[in-house]
Amino acid sequence: MNKKLLGMASMLCGLALLSTTATAATTLRFAHPAPQSDLQQVLAEAFKKEVERESDGELQVQIFPNGQLGNDAQMIDGTRSGIIDITLSGLNNFTGLVPEAAAFTLPFMFPDHEAAYRALDGKPGQQVMAKLGEFGLEGLAFPENGFREMTNNRGPIREPKDLEGLRMRVNNSIALNDMFELLGANPQQIPVNELYTALETGVVDAQDHPLGIVVSFNFNEVQKYLSLTNHAYAALTLVMNKRRFDGLTPAQQQIVRKAASDATRMQREMNIQRSESMVRELEQKGMQVNRDVDTTAFQQAVKPVWDKFIEAHGEAMIDAIQQASGQAQSDAETQS
Repeated sequence: MNKKLLGMASMLCGLALLSTTATAATTLRFAHPAPQSDLQQVLAEAFKKEVERESDGELQVQIFPNGQLGNDAQMIDGTRSGIIDITLSGLNNFTGLVPEAAAFTLPFMFPDHEAAYRALDGKPGQQVMAKLGEFGLEGLAFPENGFREMTNNRGPIREPKDLEGLRMRVNNSIALNDMFELLGANPQQIPVNELYTALETGVVDAQDHPLGIVVSFNFNEVQKYLSLTNHAYAALTLVMNKRRFDGLTPAQQQIVRKAASDATRMQREMNIQRSESMVRELEQKGMQVNRDVDTTAFQQAVKPVWDKFIEAHGEAMIDAIQQASGQAQSDAETQS
């Protein structure tokens, strides 16, 4: 175990001792990377409330927001090892364990939220959850960050050529790295908790995230232009240490699963409802918002990204996603 995980374990052991009660309630440690103003915290609080209520206090949930227990990779490792019980992180952060899950992150994979939900809640998502079980993780649900948008300090992004030369912060999604490199940007991987400073100091001059992250991390303070590109859908993944989950009673397991499902449904609905108000909020705070995006030009330009994924992983997951999301049927109807 490395020093970071040892330090995390020591801190959590101390917190566990402080939280021990006369009733010997089981405390579940829930970590996520977002600020307390983000919907990820709202989801965590809703999950906590339902679990504690339905278990009559036998299960307690202790929330650690804002990357308190490490970055995404560290939190996932901590959950696999059992130092952390529950983690909420982007699906892209699990593709090192389940490479074919990167199909969900391909640019322009989903036309809308509902198509994404059908695939994630259906057979393709269940296949990913089953694979995570091989790595000590019990998959609970797929909440969402939402559709990714682009911000920068140079000007509106309307067509692919507008990305040329931009120093673009990217996450660890191979597909998105490939996309931005293909379109002439200079992609650089920076943890989200370090991104504000990187934008402020000019280490990078552009980034892509769903609106909720732009708002909750205050990127509007260091970015001038927001372009509503909807170029990729970003799912979150709620997982639990498998040994910890298996150690619960069947009734407790059902409570945890239902709370995860209920909190995910609420969080998805809130994210959609808040989208337009977040755009207005960013405009009021001084961002110039561009809705004039040539989506067709982008879709055509990124086809090599899909080809590279298919060469590495085959078409099975893409086909399953499109079938589950209803796109395969729509495509067939369009061709007939």
